[in-house]
Amino acid sequence: MIKNITFILFFLSYYVAQAQLTLTLDAVPSNTPASASIYVAGTFNNWDAGNEGYILNLQQDGSYQITFTPTVGELKFKFTRGAWASVETTAQGGFVPDRVLMYDGSPTEVSLQVLGWEDLSGGNGGNSTASANVMLLDEDFYMPQLNRNRRIWIYFPPDYESSDKNYPVIYMHDAQNLFDAATSFSGEWEVDESLNALANAGDYGSIVIGIENGGAARIEEYTPWSHPTYGGGQGDAYVQFIVNTLKPYVDANYRTLPDRANTGIAGSSLGGLISFYAAIEHQDVFGKAGILSPSFWFSEQAYQHVSQTGKEAEVKFYFVAGSNESTDMISDMDRMRDSLLAVGFTSNDIAFVQHADGQHSEWYWAREFPALYAWLCGNQILTTTATTELTYRVKLYPNPANDSLRFEAKPTKKIFRLQVFTLQGERVLNQAVNLSDALDISSLAKGTYIVQIQNKGQVIFTEQLIIR
Repeated sequence: MIKNITFILFFLSYYVAQAQLTLTLDAVPSNTPASASIYVAGTFNNWDAGNEGYILNLQQDGSYQITFTPTVGELKFKFTRGAWASVETTAQGGFVPDRVLMYDGSPTEVSLQVLGWEDLSGGNGGNSTASANVMLLDEDFYMPQLNRNRRIWIYFPPDYESSDKNYPVIYMHDAQNLFDAATSFSGEWEVDESLNALANAGDYGSIVIGIENGGAARIEEYTPWSHPTYGGGQGDAYVQFIVNTLKPYVDANYRTLPDRANTGIAGSSLGGLISFYAAIEHQDVFGKAGILSPSFWFSEQAYQHVSQTGKEAEVKFYFVAGSNESTDMISDMDRMRDSLLAVGFTSNDIAFVQHADGQHSEWYWAREFPALYAWLCGNQILTTTATTELTYRVKLYPNPANDSLRFEAKPTKKIFRLQVFTLQGERVLNQAVNLSDALDISSLAKGTYIVQIQNKGQVIFTEQLIIR
C-alpha cells in the first residue's frame, strides 16, 4: 500500500512538473541589443513588464525560451525588454494587440516571433497622433508629496484661444496613453479626437489634464493601500499631489471652473482604483469620477473606505467594464455600487455599464470614453439667456435609448429647437419640441449622436446620446 501511495505521489509530482507552458521566441528584431533581457508580461503576472521571474533564457541556437506553470484558462500576454516603453510592436513599429492563448493545463509548447520594439522603431513609426490642441504643460513637474518629477499633458477645447470661457477640468492618469499613439505602450484612448468631435457638434468643452504614470512607480502611486504580493501604498500622497499642488497650479494659470461640480477625475485599471479613491476621499474637490475596469481586487480596504467615509457631497460615478475582463471584475464593481448605495448615494448618482465584448485594453477604454464623458459632463451646459435671466436645466433619458426619448426639464411648457448630430457633425434631426413630450427617434440608426437644444438661437443643452 505504501509503495502504491509513493508511486501515485511520484506520478503526480512528475505530471505537475511536466504540465507547464513553454514559450519560445524563434526570432527577434535584428536591432535587439545583444545584452537585452526579454520578458513576458500578462494576466499571469499582473502585467508586470519587468518581473524578474519572467525573463526568457537565451538558448544556444539564438532563440529565447521560458517555461512556467500558469493558471488554466485564457492567457493574455506580450513581450517586453523590461518596460512598457520597450514593448513589442509590428515590424513598422505599430501597436499589436494582446497575444491570447487558451491553456488547458497540459504540457504545451508555443513558438512565436517578435517583429519590432517600441523604443527602437519609433512607437507607431514615430508619427504623433496628438491633436494640435494637446500640449505639454510641463516636461518635469515637481511632485513634492512624492519627491518626484513627472511629465504633465494638457488638452484645450478647440475654442480656448478664441473665447474667454472658463472650462470644467478632468484629471486623468496614464497620460502616455490618452492622446498620442507615439507615446502609448498599448494604444491610445483618442481623448483629444473624441472631445474635438463633441465640441464640433456643440459640446461646451472641458480641459483635460493628463498625468503620466511613473513606470516602475505606477503601482505605488495608484494604490492607497499595500498588497502583500504587489506592494503599493503611496496612492494618498499621489492624490494629495493632484489636489494640493497640481490643481491649484492649473486653476491659477488657465481659465478653469475650479468648483467641485466642474472638476472630475478618471482612469482605468489601477487608474480606476485611484480615481475612485480620490473621489471618495475628496468629495469637496471632485464632483464626478470615471471608473473604467477598476482594480478593486487590490485591497479590501477600498470597500471599507467607502463605508467609513460615507457620502459627504454630491458625486457622479460612471462605472464601465467588460464581462470577460476577469472572473471578478463585474462582481467587484457591483459590490462597490452597493457600497455607495449603502452610504447614501442614489441610483441617479451612478452609471453602471458592462459589455460582453469589453477587454482590459486601451481600445475598449477609448471606445467607451465618449459615453463616459457625456454622462458625467453632458449636463454641465446650463446657459442663462440675456432676455429672461432664466437657466434651463435639462436631462434626457433613457440613455442609451431605443425608439423614443424623454426629457426632464425646467421649464417644460415651452417650445425649443432640438437638433441631433452624428459625431462627424452631420445633422440628422432638426425640429421644434415641447420637452414635456416624448421624442420619436425610431428613424435614427444605431450609433452615437449629439443632442443639442436651443432657445432663441442660444445653445442651452448638449449631451451625447447612444441609440441601441
